[in-house]
Amino acid sequence: MSTTEVSTARTAARPSEAKPPRVRRPRTFEQANRRLKWAMLAPALLFVGLMIVFPLAFTLDLSLTDAFGAVNADRTHIGLRNFTDALGDTRRFWPAARRTLVFTVGAVVLETVLGLALAMLMRKPFRGMRWVRTVLIIPLLATPVAIGILWLLILDPTNGIANHLLAAVGLPRQEFLGSVSQSLPTLMLIDVWQWTPMMTLLLLAGLTTLPEEPEEAALVDGANSWQRFRHVILPMLGPTLATALVLRAVDALKTFDILYATKGAGGGSDFEVETLNVYAYGLTFDYQEYGLAAAVLVLFTLFIIGVVVLLRRRGGRKNA
Repeated sequence: MSTTEVSTARTAARPSEAKPPRVRRPRTFEQANRRLKWAMLAPALLFVGLMIVFPLAFTLDLSLTDAFGAVNADRTHIGLRNFTDALGDTRRFWPAARRTLVFTVGAVVLETVLGLALAMLMRKPFRGMRWVRTVLIIPLLATPVAIGILWLLILDPTNGIANHLLAAVGLPRQEFLGSVSQSLPTLMLIDVWQWTPMMTLLLLAGLTTLPEEPEEAALVDGANSWQRFRHVILPMLGPTLATALVLRAVDALKTFDILYATKGAGGGSDFEVETLNVYAYGLTFDYQEYGLAAAVLVLFTLFIIGVVVLLRRRGGRKNA
């Protein structure tokens, strides 16, 4: 037998080394359900992503141009010139930033203190509590523009009921929203009137979830009401308080409609209540300086992000 025939015989006698066919594993119900879930969510996520990403990208691109007169007009990219112009504007930009910060801090601090006090009073059930809660949320039901018009009528220097009440008790009449110096504090108090109920409801919801054992133990140890609040209730309420502060601070920073409804374009004759929102609105619709307005909005967004990060860090340190 030749060598070729022997090799062929050995190859024929050798068992087949071909790989077995791969068995396709059946897809489980959980895997199918997971894929179906993402398939159903994909259109909504894509839509929300486009609605967020496109305006941000367009605003950022517009802030780097000399757009003026019309958004779709021919424009040239000028780099960071709009940002340097805005940051160098000591007549409008920086005073507006200061008013934004003053308005936010003053309103949020008062709303937090009053909201926490009302939440503590409403923590225990009492007769008529349902009616009190109903009345409490009434300011939240009206639109800010309607509230602005309402308070314009109440605080009218000539015919407003507020000055009639002051005169009835022997106090001098006030200009309120007609005064350059009183306009911003007055609007802060209007904001407090409208949004303190929201802080009350948020903090009341947090208080109702707190365990009662630590407070009862402090009471057995002889702690008075203030000591129980300061050393027991307030630390446990810290996460809820921090969340409420962040939500309300961001909302107060973005306040526009009530300022515009009461003081008009520019925030008054002397820009007395002009915040960054009102300033950007004026640049856009009054002066049509779209590039500069976009730069102000980008800076304002960074400012809001900085405030949120600062509040979150402070809240984290207190809760640690």
